Amino acid sequence: MGHKIKAYILAILVTFISSSFTAVDGEVKEVKIEESQVVWKGYKVTGSHTGTVKIKSGSLLFDNDKLTGGDFVIDMTTLIATDLKGKGKDKLEGHLKSDDFFGVVSNPTATLNFKTVTASGKNAYNVTGNLSIKGKINTVSFIMSVYGNKATANLKIDRTKYDVRYGSTSFFDGLKDKAIYDEFDLVVDLEF
Repeated sequence: MGHKIKAYILAILVTFISSSFTAVDGEVKEVKIEESQVVWKGYKVTGSHTGTVKIKSGSLLFDNDKLTGGDFVIDMTTLIATDLKGKGKDKLEGHLKSDDFFGVVSNPTATLNFKTVTASGKNAYNVTGNLSIKGKINTVSFIMSVYGNKATANLKIDRTKYDVRYGSTSFFDGLKDKAIYDEFDLVVDLEF
């Protein structure tokens, strides 16, 4: 009888200890593609252009309602300009999708995988992740804010790190007013 009680207590103790050190996997929340938006803005000496690109798939990982991770696939074939109409719009979109810029025939998707997420405030997180564009992977850092079932982030991307060199004064001299700045902005609004 004493051996059974000891074995029972030992089993309870082992279960308690092992559950205390077991990592919680967290909750994966899929991003609602149609309700979410990624807006881009590119700058040149003579002005700027804006547009959108769609999320193909995405999810955020939470542990006890705290952001801990995320993975996204962007459909580069959906890249459009929203500040132009007609032939100017068609020309810019065609050029952005060409090999001069994002080469979407060969590289139809871009990806972002969160690597570290650190709380920096009540609803804010410092995120570091790997961004892959045109097969080139670089580390990006940004702040993501989460409120209920929505999240927002602003990213500044150096296109030259992804072999997008067209019109860059970092690679070409004498561009004058034809120069396009290396950095572009992404404004991300997510719903999940």
